[in-house]
This record gives sequence, structure tokens and C-alpha cells, in this order.
Amino acid sequence: MGTQAEENHSSPAKDVRTEQEKKIDDWLPITSSRNAKWWYSAFHNVTAMVGAGVLSLPYAMSELGWGPGIAVLVISWVITLYTLWQMVEMHEMVPGKRFDRYHELGQHAFGEKLGLWIVVPQQLIVEVGVNIVYMVTGGKSLKKFHDVICDGKCKDIKLTYFIMIFASVHFVLSQLPNLNSISGVSLAAAVMSLSYSTIAWGASVDKGQVANVDYSIRATTTPGKVFGFFGALGDVAFAYAGHNVVLEIQATIPSTPEKPSKKPMWKGVVVAYIVVAICYFPVALIGYWAFGNGVDDNILITLSKPKWLIALANMMVVIHVIGSYQIYAMPVFDMIETVLVKKLHFPPGLTLRLIARTLYVALTMFIAITFPFFGGLLGFFGGFAFAPTTYFLPCIMWLAIYKPKRFSLSWFTNWVCIILGLCLMILSPIGGLRQIIMDSKTYKFYS
Repeated sequence: MGTQAEENHSSPAKDVRTEQEKKIDDWLPITSSRNAKWWYSAFHNVTAMVGAGVLSLPYAMSELGWGPGIAVLVISWVITLYTLWQMVEMHEMVPGKRFDRYHELGQHAFGEKLGLWIVVPQQLIVEVGVNIVYMVTGGKSLKKFHDVICDGKCKDIKLTYFIMIFASVHFVLSQLPNLNSISGVSLAAAVMSLSYSTIAWGASVDKGQVANVDYSIRATTTPGKVFGFFGALGDVAFAYAGHNVVLEIQATIPSTPEKPSKKPMWKGVVVAYIVVAICYFPVALIGYWAFGNGVDDNILITLSKPKWLIALANMMVVIHVIGSYQIYAMPVFDMIETVLVKKLHFPPGLTLRLIARTLYVALTMFIAITFPFFGGLLGFFGGFAFAPTTYFLPCIMWLAIYKPKRFSLSWFTNWVCIILGLCLMILSPIGGLRQIIMDSKTYKFYS
């Protein structure tokens, strides 16, 4: 296998690209830099995975209850680690070739056209969806920081303006050329995610159980309980959404037949998943233990004291979602720039990048300002697109490419993941959509 890869690496068939195509590939954000170390993979994955979704986990627990809540969290952790391993393995399954983008792997599994139609719409919904939700989260956390610091002594400022302030950072950062160039931002974001998760559960422990804590399901009516359960599944799916950028992260790691990129990548993924467990489980379980079904859809809102600590945690969330936004935006920039340069034949350069990326940031800012329903958005996007790309699309690709023997362990494991993922995809948007409808009844545009 190694020699075959080596021969393929040295054969002329490896580089049938023209000089122009090589220049374009060296310019595009995903393929322009391949000198990342394994720890880049660790903090990029932490930044991509541990998003603002962790802060909604105690709320998800309040709609699931102790037993189902713990089961959903643990099963999701195991399934998504397994599907992430599959993607890391499939990155270089064809000797001498790398699937640097999710849709390239899809094309290999399902065919040139069908692969694009299956993967690209879902990946775009996830990445653009995350970017919109993070615009809202960044704005809300800035507003919360302002309100906590001011303590009622300052003039009230609309959420709209805080989202605009948050977006202004991205108009600058989005001009960084590739994933490696944002590694410093990503590292800071990963550290922040661990820090604010620790503050969230640490402050909950310090506060202790609230008086008359109630662990019954949040909703009182049967429809409310059912829809709440569905929405909570979407919240959990959103919290495990890092797969959409995993191949793009692996593309930044150097690879040779002797030292394939999957080894350092997997090392980074394992470290990232340990950090994910350290963040998710204490926040979800301790947050629910302390507040029961009285917890808000963002636990930092429930925790109002000590003020300086909550203000600090909210600023950490802001720094973290700045990094996360960039990690999820980079593959979108890559898609936009690929279409502009390869299909529409625009000359690659600074002007193209400046206009395309600025318009994208402006679009996500505008949608975030228009629809800032934090809880409902998580549930809706969580099920609709996160479930396929994270929970079962890698399994379908694995079955299509490797064709494991029927009823073997691999075959059985993949089908279990597919069935659970399909249930998640069908059920959770229903709860999220209902939440959006309920929020919209009391919502005033651009308030």
C-alpha cells in the first residue's frame, strides 16, 4: 500500500494540473498551506466543536430529563467520535490523492454530480447557519457583558448594534488567507471555550441547588413535552457539529506515504474530544443539577452573580465565537472563491477576496439582526443539517466505499448510526421550528 502510494506520488499522473490550476490551488484557502502540526488539529477541532451550543446543554437536559438527557449526550459523544474517525481515515483512502473538502469525499462516494448535490447544500446550511447563530451569540454576549458591567446605570443599547459591533471584527479577520493563518485566533478561542465552560459549571457548583429545585420536564402539556424533547435533540446535535470542517482541517497537515496526515490528525481529534467531554458533561449535568427546569437557554443568563465572573465569561464567549465563526467561514470562502475563479474566471487576488468575503460577512450579519431567536435557531439548524453531516453521512460514505460484509460489526455499527441520525434529522427541526414560531409571536423586528 505504502509503495503504491509512493509510486502514485512520484508519477506524472499525480500532477496533470496546468500551471494556472496549480496557482489557483495555491491561492485557495483550503489548499494553500499544508504545514500544520497535530496540535493545530486539536485546537481547530475544539474551536469548531465546543461552540455556544455548550451553554444550551443544561436547557436541553431540562427538556429531556436526567435519564434520556445523559443517554443522548453520551451516545452523541460516542457516535460523533466514531464518524469523525471514519472521515479522518477516508481523507487519503485513495493512494496519492487527498480529499481536502467534504464534497470531494462525497463525489468519490456518490459520483461527481450526485456527490455535490448531496454534500454541498447540507454543508452550506451548517456552515452558514453556524455563522448566523454565532453572530447572534456574539451580539447577545456583548450585550450581556455591557448590561452586567453597567448594572442599570448606562443607556440601554439595542441587540442590533451589538451584533454590528461583533460583525465589525469579522470584516477584518475574514481577510486572513487560510486556516493556518487563523491558528492564533483559533487557539485563543479553544482556550476561551474551556475557560467559560469551567466558569459555567464552577459558578453553578458555587451557587448550589436553588430552593425547591424541580427536575420534572420543563413543559407541562403533552405537546409541549414532545416538541421540547425534539428541540433538545437539535440542541445536542448542534453541540457536536465539528465534522463539517474536519477534512478541511486535515488538508492543512503535511502528508507523505510514510507519514500520512491521518496519524497527527487523529491524535489532535482525540485530544479535542477529551476537551469536549471536559466542557460538555460538567456544564450539562451540574447546570441542570443546580437550576433544574428553571435554567435559561443560555446558562450564563441564569447565572447573574458574581457579576465580574459572569461579565468575564460572556467576554470569553465573544472571543470564542470570533474564532469559531472564522473556522466555519473558511470552507464557505473556499467554495465562493472556487466558483468565482474556476467557473466564472475572475482573476484571483486581493480585490476578489475583499469583495466576496465582505459581502458574506455582511449577509450573515443582516440575517442575524433580523432573526435573533437563539434557542429555536439551535434546535432547527441542529436537526435539519447537523445530524446528516455529523451523525450518518460519513457512515453512508463508508458503506458505499468500503462495502463491509453484511451483518459484520462495521456494517451493523454504521446502520445503527444511520438509523439514529435519521431519527434525529426528522424529529429535532420540528421542535426548533415550533420554538421559533413561539418566539416570533412576541418579537419586534430590529428591536
